[in-house]
Amino acid sequence: MADITRREGSISRRERDPFSQMQELMGWDPFEAMTQLLGGGRGAVPSFVPAFEVKETKDAFIFKADLPGVQEKDLEISLTGDRLVVSGKRESEKREENERYFAFERSFGSFSRAFTLPEGVDSEHIAADLKDGVLNLTLPKKPEVQPKRIKVGASGNVGGDKPKA
Repeated sequence: MADITRREGSISRRERDPFSQMQELMGWDPFEAMTQLLGGGRGAVPSFVPAFEVKETKDAFIFKADLPGVQEKDLEISLTGDRLVVSGKRESEKREENERYFAFERSFGSFSRAFTLPEGVDSEHIAADLKDGVLNLTLPKKPEVQPKRIKVGASGNVGGDKPKA
């Protein structure tokens, strides 16, 4: 028992406090950790990486992206074959020399996200809308690839024989 007490005495209060440990875990940012690994160092602002949501409905693929502070003029969307690319930039705000920041966590810069789409996207009727910092992309499916409901017994006779009158 005395051995445990001695080791516990050498551990800092912060390491023993479960609330401090939880606070540290909750504040962990994997993107900041990657920036540090890639040479950005502490205090470097990571580049802007928007979050996307992609879902499929029976007649379209729906993409939503959080792009706060991105303007339409700074956004480019392209479709080449089955490759959808969304790229753009979020400009950094002007910082005055005499301003003192206590936290500077917002990220800025260029981004590019690419998605490989399944066959059957109707590239002639894609709709894009940027409203309240959210990009909505609707990529409709071609009618021939949309699911069709088949009724049981609707085909008539099986085997090709004509019904007898």
